[in-house]
Amino acid sequence: MSKYLGQHFLVNKEKLKKITEALELRDGDLVIEIGAGHGELTRLIAKKFEIRNSKFEIVAIEKDPRLTKYLQKRFSEDKNIKFIEGDALKIIPNLIKTQNLKPITYKIVGNIPYYITGRLLRILGEIKNKPKLIVLTVQKEVAKRICAKPPRMNLLAASVQFWAKPEIIGYISKKDFRPIPKVDSAIIKILSIAFKQRSLGKCYREGGYYKFIKILFKQPRKTIINNLIEGLKIPKEEIIEKLKLLKINPSDRPQNLSISQLTDIIHVLR
Repeated sequence: MSKYLGQHFLVNKEKLKKITEALELRDGDLVIEIGAGHGELTRLIAKKFEIRNSKFEIVAIEKDPRLTKYLQKRFSEDKNIKFIEGDALKIIPNLIKTQNLKPITYKIVGNIPYYITGRLLRILGEIKNKPKLIVLTVQKEVAKRICAKPPRMNLLAASVQFWAKPEIIGYISKKDFRPIPKVDSAIIKILSIAFKQRSLGKCYREGGYYKFIKILFKQPRKTIINNLIEGLKIPKEEIIEKLKLLKINPSDRPQNLSISQLTDIIHVLR
């Protein structure tokens, strides 16, 4: 185990089973696993397919070269399982492109290092051909932030909920990992909502939404109007007028805005 990779292996069999069930595995599924570790989850997923006599493919990504070699040896007879050594943040976009995956035709699962959670979700949010379903084990507090609603909306929640519906489906004690981390974890299930991509048209494709929420949530304690004045080259009076048309109080805080309100604001201000 390499400490610099942030590896903490989930050993609780019931929790591993819950993650597998949450994937809603179907015949013909392609599952991309992030951080295969010792292959416990990989094996469970494969067995689930085999019991149903289903066609399937598992592509497991592992950054630790020693673990990759171990996994390749352990699963050497499993022709439906492929292991790739490297950084999932770099591999996933290329993998989806080279395999010419159609939108929402594959699934992603993983017990991911806490420090890559935000970047991973941002990458998945920007991929045109998004996964149908994502099931991740992440830090408990991060999971709560991802699933937050007004009045606790935040930058991470706004960036994920724009294209997906996340929910916490279970919690995992830190004692269920080896080595034991400092914090508890949560299992988060993220369902892609493809139609949300199209709601902003060209603005979405140019990354306008993400630029906008970065401005709006840059200083969450400030009011909506103050953040927008500092981040946009639009006169204060014009911003106030358009916010009032949407029945949004300019003096309110960004944390009180829903996803639909965020998209409404960017529509009228772009």
